[in-house]
Amino acid sequence: MAIDPVVVGTTLPTTTLTLDSGRLKFFAKAIGETNPVFSDDDAARAAGHPAIPVPPTFLFAVEMEQPDPFAWLLPLGVDLRFALHGEQRFTYYTPAHAGDVVTATPRISDVYSKKGGALEFIVKDTTITRADDVLIAELTSVIVVRTPGAGQ
Repeated sequence: MAIDPVVVGTTLPTTTLTLDSGRLKFFAKAIGETNPVFSDDDAARAAGHPAIPVPPTFLFAVEMEQPDPFAWLLPLGVDLRFALHGEQRFTYYTPAHAGDVVTATPRISDVYSKKGGALEFIVKDTTITRADDVLIAELTSVIVVRTPGAGQ
């Protein structure tokens, strides 16, 4: 089933999250980050940060705080058995730190297909802002949906 391009521009539910120091440290460890500014409060302050900074790629996890973070795909007719994460990109503007309250505001920015409709792509752009409305980052993720029987 082709994804209707009318969904381009659709704003999805926002997610607000207080960045927890312990969670940031755990994430840094999980991705193999060895720079102590991401795991040691004193090292972070010595480096000029007010608290532990957000490790690279952590902001992608903000939207995962939704009770069902992939529910937005269901109204598009996406069968989650055939969906996979295809790509993600980050543009950072200013650091976020433990204790910051951030809000993720996602929007569907594009849909397209390849291989005669066998693969459909949904592009979602998300802005991450701090509670004081400062833009922290812009994220782009691409979901790839395989359409069984199409393009064969």
